[in-house]
Amino acid sequence: MPLWEALRPAMKVLGLASYPVEAAATRYRLQQFARPLAERGIDLTIHPFMSSALFAQFYRKDALASTAFGLIKSSLMRLTDVVAANRFDIVMIQREAMLLGPPVIEWMITRALKRPLVLDLDDATYVSYTSPTYGRISKTLKWFSKTDDLIRWARVVTCGNRAIAEYVSSKGAKARVIPTVVDTEIFRPLENRSEHAPVLGWIGTHSTFPYLESIFPVLQDLSKSYDFRLRIVGAGRTEVSVPGVMVDNLHWSLEREVADFQSIDIGLYPIDASLYSGNWAAGKSGFKALQYMAVGIPYVATPVGASAEIGIEGTTHFCARTNEEWHDALSVLLRDTETRKRMGAAGRAHVIENYGLPAQADKLAAALREALSN
Repeated sequence: MPLWEALRPAMKVLGLASYPVEAAATRYRLQQFARPLAERGIDLTIHPFMSSALFAQFYRKDALASTAFGLIKSSLMRLTDVVAANRFDIVMIQREAMLLGPPVIEWMITRALKRPLVLDLDDATYVSYTSPTYGRISKTLKWFSKTDDLIRWARVVTCGNRAIAEYVSSKGAKARVIPTVVDTEIFRPLENRSEHAPVLGWIGTHSTFPYLESIFPVLQDLSKSYDFRLRIVGAGRTEVSVPGVMVDNLHWSLEREVADFQSIDIGLYPIDASLYSGNWAAGKSGFKALQYMAVGIPYVATPVGASAEIGIEGTTHFCARTNEEWHDALSVLLRDTETRKRMGAAGRAHVIENYGLPAQADKLAAALREALSN
């Protein structure tokens, strides 16, 4: 680094996230960049809207009253971040400053305080959908139109994939594609994988679990010919069963996240575009594919959105659009250990070469500097 850059005061960035670190968007779009950005002369401070305790109960229908109180409290506390924004050179908002209502906080920061804004979108938050937990009331409270306002106010929008970037560009804003990645020094393959019946695995959230359910008939049919286990992490369901299939239904744990991915032999990445909204599905950033590849396991994916562009079909993974294609792809991986090893190694190499954390940190640093200089 040139001496003049080393002596330059660090850029101070306030990162406003909707969710705490337990949420992948906050963890991988903001938190994991704190150290790399510091090495590049940028000081990132992260303030989540929702606390860890509130996030833990947010999708529980039996906790609606306490959740409502928590959201009101969080909304009032968010006002302190408006005051704090004056101490920062730039504000980076991951999706939205608050989960509910119009973009009041963002308006005060960008219009009243004149702070430069960088908006980060890793999902198609401009697409309205019905929440599987809160139903139609969420459409009113979420205020989906706010994303278009934020795109218009932002000096730069960092986008998780090309589809989101194309939407942002269509609104006349500057879009910079920065995929959601993992640190491959943390997400690593197991050194010694024990001999056992293959484990088909899926790690996700309650909202994406219906995608996995869409291929349950395929898994049930495969169980008639192959010996395997199905490991599900994060479904948000007390019980999950598939006739004829041995199912491990685990709650999601931050401390166990990497180990859960490493415990899988074949990754599952179904995306049913008929659920919620086809446009919403097309905006998914394909992050699960990168996690599978980083730990050196092959996977089968529905080629929708970014998942159609990540990896090399037939080399790092298989694509499947129909139940028949899912059956054929999984059959190959279930019966052929060498194919699993070869594709897993190819996936690991692909992630290291194309999705390294340092390279993405360079892109994010450049986007922040671009926004500040405009």
